[in-house]
Amino acid sequence: MNSNADPLDALDDAHAAAAFRRLVRHLRRRHDAQNIDLMALAGFCRNCLADWIREAGWPGDKEAARALIHGMPSAEWKARFQTPATPEQLAAMEASLAKNAQE
Repeated sequence: MNSNADPLDALDDAHAAAAFRRLVRHLRRRHDAQNIDLMALAGFCRNCLADWIREAGWPGDKEAARALIHGMPSAEWKARFQTPATPEQLAAMEASLAKNAQE
């Protein structure tokens, strides 16, 4: 085995897909986990997941991808669940995104 190989690459696609769907469904239930807070903590959010499925070749447009991840149109999700970002949240998100650039 190549010592540089990532064991994640050996994960069967069916198992990876099941875990991804579980993650998305979890986020659909956890509306209290704001995208800005996810960005600040982990450097990604629901919208990133939508972008990633498009980058992986999913044929839908940006809004369709967001609706798929949010479980509803993104404008509806924002109106129902998104709260205004505080200056502290924005600063934490910027700091976290800077870490993403270091990858």
